[in-house]
Amino acid sequence: MYSDKTLSCKDCGRDFDFTASEQEFYAQKGFTNEPGRCPECRAARKSQMGNRGGGYGQSDRQMYAAVCATCGKETTLPFKPSGDRPVYCRDCYKPQPRRNSW
Repeated sequence: MYSDKTLSCKDCGRDFDFTASEQEFYAQKGFTNEPGRCPECRAARKSQMGNRGGGYGQSDRQMYAAVCATCGKETTLPFKPSGDRPVYCRDCYKPQPRRNSW
């Protein structure tokens, strides 16, 4: 349904890819606009907003390095992986059926 697109960053002018999986994620979240900034400029802007009190009071979150169980790509996670369950990068993550705990 979706195919990769090349967009131009409104801050730095560089081209960046808006992948099919990112487009699907945006659609699932109900976002109607495509990103206007490349990932680097988005991160820089987010960092600047954090320095000005933005981000709804969130402090810098510690991130942990991991390797995706599907594609082998290095990724970062907001939690420390325990090693007993697989972890996935953003491109490979698909919600898995939850196991009943009762």
